[in-house]
Amino acid sequence: MTNGNPAKAFQAQTHAGLAVPFLDIDKIIGDRETKIIICCGSGGVGKTTTSAALALRAAEAGRKVVVLTIDPARRLAQSLGVGELDNTPRPVPMIDTAAGGSLDAMMLDMKNTFDDVVIAHSTPEKAEAILQNQFYVALSSEFSGTQEYMAMEKLGQLHSEAEANGTWDLIVVDTPPARSALDFLDAPEHLSSLLDGRFLRLLLPPARGPLRLMSAGFSMMSAVITRILGTQIINDVKTFVRAFEALFGGFRQRATATFQLLSSRHSTFLVVATPQHDALREAAYFVDRLTEEDMPISGMVINRVHASALAISPERALSLAEDLSLAEDLADASTSLEVEALRRHANLMRLVETETRQMERFASARPGIAQTQVQSLPSDVTDLVTLRRVGVLLADKD
Repeated sequence: MTNGNPAKAFQAQTHAGLAVPFLDIDKIIGDRETKIIICCGSGGVGKTTTSAALALRAAEAGRKVVVLTIDPARRLAQSLGVGELDNTPRPVPMIDTAAGGSLDAMMLDMKNTFDDVVIAHSTPEKAEAILQNQFYVALSSEFSGTQEYMAMEKLGQLHSEAEANGTWDLIVVDTPPARSALDFLDAPEHLSSLLDGRFLRLLLPPARGPLRLMSAGFSMMSAVITRILGTQIINDVKTFVRAFEALFGGFRQRATATFQLLSSRHSTFLVVATPQHDALREAAYFVDRLTEEDMPISGMVINRVHASALAISPERALSLAEDLSLAEDLADASTSLEVEALRRHANLMRLVETETRQMERFASARPGIAQTQVQSLPSDVTDLVTLRRVGVLLADKD
């Protein structure tokens, strides 16, 4: 039985035909041992909506949830009705708290997160020197890879607060809309490469800390670099590196601890896609990367799946439309509407067939990946009511 839901009927047939396991969303959010859910996928597949719908459904089922978006598009705030989001978790109003749950939402502010880490893990004098350093300002705001590392920092902070204070028992993370969404898995190595890099080591004189240059040619090399980049830039970098060295070990240690948390029993990944070729190709990359990293992956959410309640093939629909268009009463308005409806149905069924083939190819190549399919909605998701509807579709087993 499908309870009249054509999209789920189509899903049941696909699952039955290819023996694809069903992704039980309610089981995931109901498992109190699951404390972190990471939603990843390419851009434009409904990842932010999926994250928000999951968080809302979990909160209204009794979990204490915080949802963190790293996507700068700010769609999460709009759909949750909280106005602007920033680096501080804010309560989402008008949710159903009858089961004892709660929902907070926030958006990663890379610069503020970096500043908070510097302030928390250094003396006031050293923190002030770092925060005012122009090289640090550029690094914390624009350097490639910093966003992914700060995502790890913020996730670690949220988890530590949750464990210490019981503020939350579930963290839902909406990752950036690109393959770089998984770059945070490499965040410890990225920061290590930056601060252990040959260029920065060239800027420190011999015998000064772990980044010291073991070369008799330091003075000559430093002079060359200074002529190229300018004295002020070099001085800023030198000042930053010296002040930052004491913090570096803690950065790396915390990133490693967060990575271990993500690979533990308490975390899981959901890959989000749509039933188009490019989106499923990107989803394959995410699935394969997570599998290679031995990360816990629960399965895939396939959004915007099309279906039809009418069991009429596109060929049959077009044939009927042609017959009607040749009829003598073509001028009749109702007949014209029927012809247009049949033609639209034919286009829809062709789309359904295309999506089915794409999903079957993916499932054939990766048969062990559980899936849930979400019916395409007629309008955008912009409020809590529609988010609840998405949550129902995510969890619907029928």
